Amino acid sequence: MPDRLSALDASFLYLEDPTTPMHVGGVAIFERPREGFSYEDLLALIGQRLLYLPRYRQRVMRIPGHLARPVWVDDVDFDLNYHVRRSALPAPGTDAQLFDLVARLLSRPLDQERPLWEAYFVEGLAGDRVALVTKTHQSVVDGIGTVDLGQLILDSVPQGCGPPEEDTWTPRRQPSRAQLLLDAMGETVQRPGELLENVRSAAQDAVATAEKVVGTVGGVASALRTVVRPAPAGPLNAHVSGGRVFSVVRTKLEDYRQVRAEHGGTVNDVVLAVITGALREWLMSRGTALTSVETVRALVPLAVRDAETEEFSSAGIIGNEVVAYLVDLPVGEPNPVLRLQHIGHAMTEHTDSGRSVAARALLRVGGFAPATLHSLGARAAGSFSGRIFNLVITNSPGPQQQLYAGTARMVEMFPVMPLARGQALAIGVTSYHGNVYFGLNGDRKAMSDVDLLADMLRDSLAELKGINW
Repeated sequence: MPDRLSALDASFLYLEDPTTPMHVGGVAIFERPREGFSYEDLLALIGQRLLYLPRYRQRVMRIPGHLARPVWVDDVDFDLNYHVRRSALPAPGTDAQLFDLVARLLSRPLDQERPLWEAYFVEGLAGDRVALVTKTHQSVVDGIGTVDLGQLILDSVPQGCGPPEEDTWTPRRQPSRAQLLLDAMGETVQRPGELLENVRSAAQDAVATAEKVVGTVGGVASALRTVVRPAPAGPLNAHVSGGRVFSVVRTKLEDYRQVRAEHGGTVNDVVLAVITGALREWLMSRGTALTSVETVRALVPLAVRDAETEEFSSAGIIGNEVVAYLVDLPVGEPNPVLRLQHIGHAMTEHTDSGRSVAARALLRVGGFAPATLHSLGARAAGSFSGRIFNLVITNSPGPQQQLYAGTARMVEMFPVMPLARGQALAIGVTSYHGNVYFGLNGDRKAMSDVDLLADMLRDSLAELKGINW
């Protein structure tokens, strides 16, 4: 039987265009150890770990006439050096130069004639640091058989290179055009209704495809569509160009815990309140007149956590489950504490009502990984029509212990979430080793002032910390 893409995975291929590539990115920054950490070391590490990720050596083949969804086939010409690339900044490279490079790398669609992932080893950073920039198509990471590459190369203790494991992978012969057609025709006879859906989806009827996929993600999704209003109009919703800008914010996890202890809610509520305060200031800087009831609607995919377990800890994840909430962020409210209370109330209502979209299990091996959650969050977001929310905010609790790639210690990690059609901004948030990191991915034309929004995030957190302290 052919390894056919699911309806959800296929939709990410059908809906992709040059200005809205459907891949999720990540930026990890490492300290280079005294013994060194080279491109060759990374290449060897990834090569060893690919033994556990067969999907990363497969490519997509489309069916002639769109009689069925595409299939996964082994890439008989797989070239690891093509996927793991070397780049450098003019030393000593600054963070600003790195993130400008990230924006350019992540704006380019992946080659659908090859396995749908790339990794860039970036040298030249000041302080003898190196960066790993990854991009993985949303159709690849399903959280069951395949996790994000960034998860599999990280370990809780330094790992020497050692002798390479024997790679016994042998690509299976690529099916012929005739075989693909024969398989598709056989499936069409069994399920004739799928033929029309495949042809319509392949024609990139974006609305029809998104609506069809929403119905497949969760049993409550159709009910959710009927109870929500269209998202409020505003500068966050604009034509998306092919260019990107990327900015980051570094904060301390302890600050969020202190705000939570003072004013209640959860750490995630505080994160959303910080983003809300920043969006309020940014909208006003754009000349937007805000009434007291003005809102911005965010789609917020979250891991389900155990209330008894410490926040932002992988130990608190229940069943590796992801749920996606539509949250109206109260940008019209001038009081930061009231904004936090509104958000906490809204999140509690969502939890009680069960209006969520469950994603698949995050992973089967290696424990919990933020990179995989961000990928699954993007999948959940891509399942909705963009007309019902203004931006995506993914928030992944990450490990609080040090992680290593080989012998190189990871010091920072930033998610890069994809932009949907008509949406100029996506925000990824993750925690790692006592810090909370924001990655702001924006359209180069519509969000040219993304660095200003990053500064406003810092100010918004400071405002919350300063209330009654």
